[in-house]
Amino acid sequence: MEDILRPIYQERASTKSTLGILLIEKRDSSTSTDSFDYILFVIVKEAEEPVFLKQYTYRNKKASMHIVEEEKLKEWLLLGTNRKMVDWIQNGKILFDRNEYVHNLKTEIREFPFYGRKIKMGMEFAKLIRRYVDGKSFFENGHALDAYNHVVHSLHHLARLEIIEQGFYPEVTVWNQVKHIEPEIFKLYEELVTSGESLEKRLELLFLASEFLIYSRTNLGSQHLLEIMSTKEDPWSIAELMEHPELAHYSVDLSVLLEYLIEKNVIDVIKVETKGQEIYHRYYRV
Repeated sequence: MEDILRPIYQERASTKSTLGILLIEKRDSSTSTDSFDYILFVIVKEAEEPVFLKQYTYRNKKASMHIVEEEKLKEWLLLGTNRKMVDWIQNGKILFDRNEYVHNLKTEIREFPFYGRKIKMGMEFAKLIRRYVDGKSFFENGHALDAYNHVVHSLHHLARLEIIEQGFYPEVTVWNQVKHIEPEIFKLYEELVTSGESLEKRLELLFLASEFLIYSRTNLGSQHLLEIMSTKEDPWSIAELMEHPELAHYSVDLSVLLEYLIEKNVIDVIKVETKGQEIYHRYYRV
């Protein structure tokens, strides 16, 4: 079908804004192409819409073209919100490559620069803490199924954090990756979902085991936040932290991460008087 699609991607390649085009063919039993036989992944410098889709059919085959603006692509790479796209870049066949843009992108994903890893580890750690804290609260209040849901998500974030630390991008098959990278985390997940113990007992054991695993990764997971906070001597307000261009990606998870780091004596709370009697502003300092 590549020959059939050629006029379509050649038209895109002739546009000055196009940076690269990849062809992804469906692999046996893989879901990475969303049931389509072929994906045309077109990266453009700028476009009217950040993401634009067109779909085609030829005889018994289906193809989908994804036109993605470079800025949106970078957002996906940073936030990890479209892991299939990472698979497409890693495994796709290059059909067009302006100034080796796609080649360099493949190299960047393979080598995963350390600076980018620090930001992603910080965001994953913040999400991990949010899910863990909420899950523990549900468990303590007798809501076992809600606790289970949050704990599964917290283990996913713990697994992704471990994968990123080792210098890899988390793939769609995260547990297949982490099984080889950090078997201890994989075993925790396996025991949670397959154990014959009661749900309450599984959760109780998991909270005990994961408490240490999370704490042992505190320095790693908070490194990005602490480095930013150390750039000035004065304490930070929550508004200043939320407005920082890199910490803005932490979103609502930043507050719960701060509380966790305060509890672990990593961050200090500085109280500043207000006009109200015995009411203080909260500021934060490493």
